[in-house]
Amino acid sequence: MWSKGWRDRLWSDLDQNWDLIVIGGGITGAGILREASRAGLKALLVEGHDFASGTSSRSSKLVHGGLRYLSNAQIKLTIESVHERDRLLREGRGLIEPLGNLIASYHGDRPAGWVFGAGLMVYDLLALRWAHTHYSAAQVAELCPSLTTDQLAGGYHYFDAQTDDARLVLRVILEAVRAGAHNGSAALNYACVEGLLRDRAGQVHGIQLRDQVGSRMKEVRAPVVISATGAWADHLRAYVEAAPQLRPLRGSHLFFPLDKLPLAQTISFLHPIDRRPVFAYPWEGVTLVGTTDVDHGGDVQSDPCLSLGEVEYLMQAVSHAFKPLNLGINDVQATLSGIRAVVNTGQINPSKESREFVLWDEHGLLTVTGGKLTTFRLMAHDALRAVRKRLPDHPRFNAKEHVLDPIDITPIEQLDPIAQARLFGRYGADTLALIEAARADELQPIGTSPARWAELRWAARSEGVVHLDDLLLRRVRLGILAPQGGLPLMDRIRAIAQPELGWDDERWHVEAMNYQRLWKESYSIH
Repeated sequence: MWSKGWRDRLWSDLDQNWDLIVIGGGITGAGILREASRAGLKALLVEGHDFASGTSSRSSKLVHGGLRYLSNAQIKLTIESVHERDRLLREGRGLIEPLGNLIASYHGDRPAGWVFGAGLMVYDLLALRWAHTHYSAAQVAELCPSLTTDQLAGGYHYFDAQTDDARLVLRVILEAVRAGAHNGSAALNYACVEGLLRDRAGQVHGIQLRDQVGSRMKEVRAPVVISATGAWADHLRAYVEAAPQLRPLRGSHLFFPLDKLPLAQTISFLHPIDRRPVFAYPWEGVTLVGTTDVDHGGDVQSDPCLSLGEVEYLMQAVSHAFKPLNLGINDVQATLSGIRAVVNTGQINPSKESREFVLWDEHGLLTVTGGKLTTFRLMAHDALRAVRKRLPDHPRFNAKEHVLDPIDITPIEQLDPIAQARLFGRYGADTLALIEAARADELQPIGTSPARWAELRWAARSEGVVHLDDLLLRRVRLGILAPQGGLPLMDRIRAIAQPELGWDDERWHVEAMNYQRLWKESYSIH
């Protein structure tokens, strides 16, 4: 898709009339680009850093129906989330997978376990499917031997889903560009918006764009500009003299090797200090523990890191729920922090702020922010309907279309069915080309992760990699999945990726040093 020289070709073609400009390369922007391209619009997506480099690669990786939203009486959001979760499960095999969730309840919990049981009844009614089960304390202990059994009262089991968030974003963007190929739709990373173009009436009709790689500048015009920049939305809104509305909240996670914290499903429980729901679950060969919900404050960085207080908070949760394992801070393999965009309504408890998305049309700049990964398709349709009258020929958007292109999974001799489904889910129509590009032994897994060496080759060749952290943190998630962020594997990574990227030895050295610094600062305990 993005072959050698693609960035230069696209930059030279930016001086054309676009129907729509989307700012922001996370899941929200990707969804808008997908639906716009499908409707026949010439759409351009620009991202100041890498695709999915913000919140959309730093989420809890859950595609969930929003059980927690019921406690805030967000019924509409829960209904939408449940239906979109089920849709993604149907269409995204190998990328969106079912995940069992066991809620462990202890004597003295507030709210008590029966409250979750009542919530699950409503949850299942909204999903039009009875899918939860109550277990005794003995049954819960049998299902999860790692769990602390002192004062264990019982539990409830239900199903949600998980995904690789960064790969979901990339697949949606790639399918959007393919769908819009005949119209010239495109997506460009490392293209920073440094201003908005406005007409004499003050209405936005384009952007000032700067290339983060080659220092080029362009003015790019379109009758509709949509900001899908999430936690960074207030920065763009300032260009149209709009007052700040967002409350950036940081959610952080710890990752443990699966042999240190072995789980077969999600274990949810109340934190012993503040009674917030926290969870741990297996993901891609590691175990994820999360999440915090704290005010980020100050500037919204591209690579946030968790605070010492968040480390202590999450380790308290681990020690409380998995006391028999005697886990310590040295057992943490990696960390991950993301910044959520929520509208600031002044709630004392940040967890009480609404997760519903909002639309603001201010002087022609449409901002869509908030919301959840699960409901990105709905957000895209609402955003496009809001600007439909300003789009050429007033197109209609078909909400019944597949959110992901259907894929026929072709048997691959070297891989078992689960590994095949995983590759097809992540790479869609590019999967067979990835297999053909693989060299000897490159279809073998990388360490204990399910990722394959061939994925590094394909990503370096065809997936718009500009920097080494694009490759190792978002295309192939070795920064999380491999010990020490994959640094001990760097010789083989280099042998595969450097020729595909076309970097000389000096460029590789600089990129490797920058990646090592970034991983230690933002993805490790330090």
